Amino acid sequence: MNVRLKSFTRALAVHCVAGGALILAGAALAHDANEHAAHMAKVATADYTSSVRSYPIPDVTLIDADGRSVRLRELLAIQDPVMMNFIFTTCGAICPVMSKVFSEVPGRLGAQAGKLRMVSISIDPENDTPAKLKAYAKTYGPTARWTFLTGRVEDVKAVQVAFDSYRGDKMNHEPLTLLHPAPDRPWVRIDGFASSESLAREYRKLTQP
Repeated sequence: MNVRLKSFTRALAVHCVAGGALILAGAALAHDANEHAAHMAKVATADYTSSVRSYPIPDVTLIDADGRSVRLRELLAIQDPVMMNFIFTTCGAICPVMSKVFSEVPGRLGAQAGKLRMVSISIDPENDTPAKLKAYAKTYGPTARWTFLTGRVEDVKAVQVAFDSYRGDKMNHEPLTLLHPAPDRPWVRIDGFASSESLAREYRKLTQP
C-alpha cells in the first residue's frame, strides 16, 4: 500500500468513527426526547399514587447551590410546608419533567405559594457540584424558596435510604415527590408523575385549616 493510499485509508477510518459517534449521539438524543415525551404524557394523565409515611431524617450536612453548608434536619424542621424531590443535572428524561413541574407549582398556588419551600436533592453528588446545580436551577427560573442540594456520596445515599428512594444507581431512580405540611405531621409520599396542578391540589389538602 503506497503512502497516499495509507493516508486516505486513515482519513476514511477517522470519518467513519466520527460519523458513527454522531449517529450514536443522535440516537441517544432521540431516545431521551422520546422518553421525555412519554413522561410528559404520564404527567398529563396524573399517573401517580399517594400515601402517608413517617421518615427519620438523617442528621447530615449537605451543600446548596451557593456552596453553603445546610443541615438537612434543620432545613426540614421549619414551620413552612416543604415539597421535596430527588434529581440529577445530567438526567435526560425524568428529572427535567419533575423540575418543570416544580417550577410551575407556585404559579398554580398563587397567593398560597408564599409559605411553600421546595427542595431538590441531587442523587449524583460526584458530578453535581454547587456550580452545576446553580446552572441547572437557572434553567427552571427557581424562586428564592427553592433550594438545590448536593453533598458527600455517603450523606446523599443516607438521605435516599431514609426516604425509601435509594435504588442503587442513579439510572434506576423513580419519580417521587414528598410533601411535609409541618414538623409535627407525617409526610405524604407521591410516587409517579404528578402534574403541577395535582401537586398544588395535594398541597392545598394538606395545608387547609
